[in-house]
Amino acid sequence: MHLCVDMQRMFAEPTDWQTPWMARVLPQVRRLAEAHPDRTVFTRFIPAARPGEGRGTWATYSERWSGMTRAELDPGLIDLVPDLARLVPPAAVIDKTVYSPWLESDLDARLQAQGVDTLIVTGAETDVCVLAAVLGGVDFGYRIVLATDGLCSSCDEAHDALMVMYRMRYGHQVLTLTTDEILERWP
Repeated sequence: MHLCVDMQRMFAEPTDWQTPWMARVLPQVRRLAEAHPDRTVFTRFIPAARPGEGRGTWATYSERWSGMTRAELDPGLIDLVPDLARLVPPAAVIDKTVYSPWLESDLDARLQAQGVDTLIVTGAETDVCVLAAVLGGVDFGYRIVLATDGLCSSCDEAHDALMVMYRMRYGHQVLTLTTDEILERWP
């Protein structure tokens, strides 16, 4: 299954959360999603409704990023980027209000029902929501395949550091491959 994390307009377009090189990885993400749209799950990060909303540090987070709350944000910016949105359905969408797609959803149950044991992960940001998706997937016992050219971050140093960490510390559970290498192996 392809798990594509938070490839949304609010990260692609000029906002406080723009991930500048999302456009650079989008063609690779699109290739993977188009190869098997029925085996693709997109996540969407849904920001707090208003500043101060959320449990614990999420309340201060929504205050810090008050311009990115739903009270201030154009609702269309929460949508997937158009190149990926057109694949839904058959691709599925899971919404989340925290970094991890595992905590507030039936993602694991869906994957188990389909006999999935491996997740191909793409998306944004390598060092935030993608990290939460990967580590949660590892905790649930999934083999993780990271599309090295299908991940992006707004912090190059953190992206690079995590790619090193995935290779050096998680090699038993995480495999890093290019999109071409993944598509060669994914019938």
